[in-house]
Amino acid sequence: MERLGKNHGGYHGEAIDIRAVLRDIETAAQQHGWAFEPFGKQGEFNLPALHRPSTLNSLARRNEVETAQPSTRIYLSTGIHGDEPAGPLAALRLLQENQWPANAELWFCPCLNPMGFVLNRRENDQGIDLNRQYRHLEAAETRTHIAWLERQPQFDLCLCLHEDWESHGFYIYELNPEKRPSLAENMIARIAEVCPIDPSEIIEDRPARNGIIRPNLDPATRPQWAEAFYLIVNKTRLSYTLEAPSDFPLTTRVNALVAGVNAALAT
Repeated sequence: MERLGKNHGGYHGEAIDIRAVLRDIETAAQQHGWAFEPFGKQGEFNLPALHRPSTLNSLARRNEVETAQPSTRIYLSTGIHGDEPAGPLAALRLLQENQWPANAELWFCPCLNPMGFVLNRRENDQGIDLNRQYRHLEAAETRTHIAWLERQPQFDLCLCLHEDWESHGFYIYELNPEKRPSLAENMIARIAEVCPIDPSEIIEDRPARNGIIRPNLDPATRPQWAEAFYLIVNKTRLSYTLEAPSDFPLTTRVNALVAGVNAALAT
């Protein structure tokens, strides 16, 4: 599969109608039993957060019996950069397909920066990169997002869906400070069926192997935090950032993100 060669100095690929995508996301969530809880506003948009209890727990409550097994708590997010359209489309596909593990309790923020998509740019409408805001809070969207996260329980797994307009193929960041069993190899294997993997030994100035970056860094030493850093410090001990290659067709990138999420949830 060849790169399209459209991205020079930034993302110049397909854009999406985020209003239509968000309407479809809300419809799919309602059809499949998700609670819809906006956590803030950005311009004309409510910032959506979705929650769904595990199927096993829901059945147990309806039958008035004890829960068969503890839930696995999983958080997903995407749409924090407005020039990464595959993320919200992957969120919509995942919600429509509704293939979640029965024991998974799920929290999903399917679009953290809708105004960025209206403007077709990385930042919000004030020119702020929201994915650098999670240590020193300047943007209202990030403050309200963190306030919402603080009301949620600890997560067993966090998945943040992104794109990279410069990459040669798909890659993954793994934050796993306690060296828990890794999900990364299974994710890469599934993604490779639908999208090229970045073979580079250095990605984003960090050592990589078979499309997997395992940064050995202390978030406390970083002046700016991405959402994933906030999550690994405050909400989870296992986090993956999935980076689809923006210079490939949009359908390929959506398929790759969906494959990566499904592989993580099946492990």
